[in-house]
Amino acid sequence: MGKPDYTWQELIRQCYNDGVDLCARYWMYPRHETPFKYCSYGACCSEVEVDVLTGETQILRSDVLYDCGVSTNPEIDIGQSEGAFVMGVGYWLTEHVVYDENTGENLYDGTWKYKPPTAKDIPIDFRVTLLPNAPNPLSVLRSKAVGEPPLIMSNSVLFAVKRAIEAARAEVGQDTFFPMDVPASVDQIQTLCLVDPSQFSLI
Repeated sequence: MGKPDYTWQELIRQCYNDGVDLCARYWMYPRHETPFKYCSYGACCSEVEVDVLTGETQILRSDVLYDCGVSTNPEIDIGQSEGAFVMGVGYWLTEHVVYDENTGENLYDGTWKYKPPTAKDIPIDFRVTLLPNAPNPLSVLRSKAVGEPPLIMSNSVLFAVKRAIEAARAEVGQDTFFPMDVPASVDQIQTLCLVDPSQFSLI
């Protein structure tokens, strides 16, 4: 056997450049024209409290209703929903990442600056309910995926924070539109609240 024309790294790079998919896939029961193509449904409502002086946010309550078809294990599915939701809270509120503009190096590569959600970021009152009597005929055991979809519903926390900031701004006569980037970190929230020491009063 002669020497190959490419090294392994060169071969993989060339496949990537040519758009060659190197993944192997297999479907166990492709009985439908569009197997496993279904929609996941859910609803969520969150209540937050924002400290306008510090920008700190406390999630007072979140109610999640998720359609996971017929749950094969409700305890695991509820745990997955809770985990996905909290992961989303981190995305919306705390997990700020900064890269060096010249090198692309991640400058927030540790927990001194990169802040994943912790126990204090979880809603104080956290209620997850699985939609009953909602079988999914297109999937295994009439179930639905439960890992990622509940993550999307965590945006209710971001919207609640924005409404709280709007209320704070309205109190000082600044009831106008404002953009808010994500993650909505404490410094950004505090700045957006437009707190001015001249507004303070001692009673």
